[in-house]
This record gives sequence, structure tokens and C-alpha cells, in this order.
Amino acid sequence: MHEFKLPDMSCGHCRAAVTEAVKEVDEHAAVNVDLAQKTVTVESGLSRERLAGVLSEAGYPPAS
Repeated sequence: MHEFKLPDMSCGHCRAAVTEAVKEVDEHAAVNVDLAQKTVTVESGLSRERLAGVLSEAGYPPAS
């Protein structure tokens, strides 16, 4: 499981965009978005680096 801090995430649209972006590359991924904490946890077979790239491409680059 990978957890990312996404400081640009702020609303329901953000939640949907993040979830959709991950599901496009791994339809079986489990995605849990916490808007209050601005975090997303992803359970996937993809590497952390690949997931970070997907999130960045969707407009939500993870904080370092």
C-alpha cells in the first residue's frame, strides 16, 4: 500500500479525478481519498514511482 500527500486536492472533483486516474492504469486498485488530510492511499501492484507519475499527470503531484 502506498500513501501520498496531495496538497492540491481540495474537493469532490479532486477525489474523483485522483480515483479515475489511478483506476485507468490499474482497474483493480483500491483507492482511498481523505480530503481533510489531503492524502490518498492506493493498494496496487504498480510501483510507488509509477503511481506518483500518474497522480502528477492528473494534476495532483505528490508532496516530497
